[in-house]
Amino acid sequence: MKDERIIILKGDIELANYKKQEIEEYEGNPFIEALPHIFTENEVIERFTVAPIISSKDRIKATNLRYHIIKRVKNFIQPLPIHIILERRLSSLIRRGYLARNPIDKTFLQRLRILNELRDEKADTREVNERMSNIRTTADSLSIIGISGIGKTTAIERLLLMYPQIIKHEEYKGKFFSRTQLVWLKIDCPYDGSLSTLCKSFFKAIDDLLGTRYLEKFGYTTRVTSSMMLHMTTLASMYGIGVLVIDEIQQLLSAKNDMEDMLNFFVTLSNTVGIPTVLIGTSKAQQIFKGNFRQTRRAASEGSIMWDRMDKESEEWEFFLETLWEFQGLKDKNTLTKEVKEVFYDSCQGITAVAVNLFILAQERALAEGEERITVKLLKDTAKEDLAMLQPMIKALRNNNQFEIMKYEDISLNLEDITFKHSRNLELNGKVEELFKERKKTIELKRRDTVENLVMDLCDIGIFDKLDNVKLRKLVEKIVEQEPVEEDYNSIKVLAIKKAMEFNEKADQVKVKAPKKEGLLYLYEKARDNKQHPYEILKKKGFIKAPIEEFLEVK
Repeated sequence: MKDERIIILKGDIELANYKKQEIEEYEGNPFIEALPHIFTENEVIERFTVAPIISSKDRIKATNLRYHIIKRVKNFIQPLPIHIILERRLSSLIRRGYLARNPIDKTFLQRLRILNELRDEKADTREVNERMSNIRTTADSLSIIGISGIGKTTAIERLLLMYPQIIKHEEYKGKFFSRTQLVWLKIDCPYDGSLSTLCKSFFKAIDDLLGTRYLEKFGYTTRVTSSMMLHMTTLASMYGIGVLVIDEIQQLLSAKNDMEDMLNFFVTLSNTVGIPTVLIGTSKAQQIFKGNFRQTRRAASEGSIMWDRMDKESEEWEFFLETLWEFQGLKDKNTLTKEVKEVFYDSCQGITAVAVNLFILAQERALAEGEERITVKLLKDTAKEDLAMLQPMIKALRNNNQFEIMKYEDISLNLEDITFKHSRNLELNGKVEELFKERKKTIELKRRDTVENLVMDLCDIGIFDKLDNVKLRKLVEKIVEQEPVEEDYNSIKVLAIKKAMEFNEKADQVKVKAPKKEGLLYLYEKARDNKQHPYEILKKKGFIKAPIEEFLEVK
């Protein structure tokens, strides 16, 4: 794990800007006041949506160019009712999790002091629970379970990126207040399914974000899980972690973990560590939450969202397909007929990732065959030949064959366990559709769409290893702002790639500057290296006055 490179989601870093709260209990808490205001549904839709840019000029370009243009549809992210529900849950989860962890409250400092004492004493879990019982902070948690390709990870990542990831606090209400707030942290369960490796992923993620060395300090092999969780508790309190998102939790089933141990682990995360958690997994992960009802309830106190595929007759499927249909790179953008809709659903069974891939592959086949329109026959041929590996799973869903569906654990859902079926929320669905369709194509929104598409395209290229998604976004935003809004997307993309390559090369050439040989930190390190007490060297350099001499000088 020490040398293993993990890919973590990175968001914005900003200086705290405290906002007046409309909800009384959120007032007087700098961790909450520094967050963005509570988003409206319209804001969620605008910031969530990624609409591919395929113009009428693109559709008449040469065939070899359009092979590349139609790939832009991979960036397509369509707001649906479940995304509004998720945003509401996440917004509440983060803010309410901070209520019991107000950094200017005396219990916050008391909690940190006890944690530091326990860490130094290398206390066991029982002792931690006893000492922490009077200042326990029980946080809420949420589980999102659904079939692969339905968009769980994409949705939660888009929602997290609506919040800054790191907020730097310097002063609050005229008083010195120096603190780093980590609003959200997303990690994936390791492939080996080990709970201890999951703890190490937590340390590594913080190290990558803050430039610390906690994995080296707390994650070496002799550490047991309970000990590492104590350090996780300390870091969660120290950095005010708002929510911890753990993806791919079904990986825990691949190891020989006891189900009770896994549930206890997640309960401890929210109870002792005090971090609100969001657990994401495929249907296979349902096994983790079966059995002990009390533990299950506490491991998902905000409830479970069972994310099923879109229903054939639902308004949201109709809305999704009609929106997707607009992003064609073919010359003849024919009408979306009832027959085409039938075949389309029959071939993807309401799974968004399969639908988008079918749409792209059908257009590629049309170009290869010299066609300029999507037909029923074309869709059937594409599904049969280009999506051949998915056919057994699609067939099982189509026939509702529960025995066959259970063979593919990633697509099975226990219908009796579904506590929330987003496709039935007709009122919210209508509202989302109305807001999306009325979304004005202002210059600002056009530029935002261009930025989103460019960031995704540049990330997909995968050669800018020195630029994370935050740096890429800032680079792209600067380029898009300087270019005319009607400028061809390909031209802007070429410029963006060129600039990103230049920045990437410069980052490689930048040498680490030698530390300044001045200041308190330098003197402290010098004293440590010379095995000298810092007091002596600080006194010698004039940072500490001799108390007796100073007393004698007082008149």
